[in-house]
Amino acid sequence: MHPNLINNVNVAAQDVLLTPDEIKQRLPMTDAAEATVLDGRRTVQRILDRQDHRLFVVVGPCSIHDVEAARDYARRLKALADEIRDTLFVIMRVYFEKPRTTVGWKGLINDPRMDDTFDIDQGLQVARGLLLELAELGLPAGTEALDPIIPQYIADLIAWTAIGARTTESQTHREIASGLSTPVGFKNGTNGNLEVAINALQSAARPHSFLGINQFGQSAVIRTLGNRYGHMVLRGGDRPNYDSVSIALCEKALREKKLPVNIVVDCSHANSFKDPAMQPLVMRDCVHQILEGNSSIVGLMVESNLGWGNQSIPADRSQLKYGVSVTDACVDWPTTETMLRDAHAKLKNVLPGRLAA
Repeated sequence: MHPNLINNVNVAAQDVLLTPDEIKQRLPMTDAAEATVLDGRRTVQRILDRQDHRLFVVVGPCSIHDVEAARDYARRLKALADEIRDTLFVIMRVYFEKPRTTVGWKGLINDPRMDDTFDIDQGLQVARGLLLELAELGLPAGTEALDPIIPQYIADLIAWTAIGARTTESQTHREIASGLSTPVGFKNGTNGNLEVAINALQSAARPHSFLGINQFGQSAVIRTLGNRYGHMVLRGGDRPNYDSVSIALCEKALREKKLPVNIVVDCSHANSFKDPAMQPLVMRDCVHQILEGNSSIVGLMVESNLGWGNQSIPADRSQLKYGVSVTDACVDWPTTETMLRDAHAKLKNVLPGRLAA
């Protein structure tokens, strides 16, 4: 027999990772961090249940590549979040994994040094360490669940989870969402299709059994209860879908399937044609819809960083511009402040009335 001709023909190596339990022992949850996570999850749940009049806003870099810049951003965002917390509940967007259409940098967890060395052990510890710092700062975090194993390492520090447009149709991700402890936003398909997200909401709300790993790295059958806090995220497709007609069509589709009419609008991606200058216009339109009586928009997403736009990853990493995205282009910090303060000013006397309506 020649097992080398049968098994792992296209596998170069198999490196054993630290288990979730081992990494959590190195970077354990603290009381302060736990309080932030629990408050973040419960607040979003209350918003979705219409027991809290506020909007939640997931705002932050398209992806995290520089931990020091992320800390800098988080400190600024926490101060702003405290200022507007009576109207907008702010969650920092902390994305460590990036789906690629073909190839490219896959995110801080997969390749923390951005040099194709793929030191995932290091990436997991850096990511968990940053999430701990943010939670201890009192700033809840939101992320995208992409790899089915990674949630076992960091999900206890996450307050809100997204399932991206490329994976909303995936059975694996619907099953994962059914067992996550956070509310989960499902994005519409990349072409704008709502049906895949509606199917995902129905699926994730039900129990599932699937293969995964436990905290000790053992293969396990994961049996879930279902997640009743799934909701729609409109991110555009072949055209933007944040306008009032698109929102009304989404409301109708959700009602027809007897799903909660909870809609989050992503101000970036296809809704802004990936032009950061369009994001403030999208937010302004959504705010106007609420002022005109909309009651289904419960959240917004913004891709924001310290600096404007984006940059390619240079061969010499020391040439990276501080606080500028290496993936999708983002609005800068001054624009972020203006967007959120303007929304706060316009909505602070309006949102409480939505609960009474």
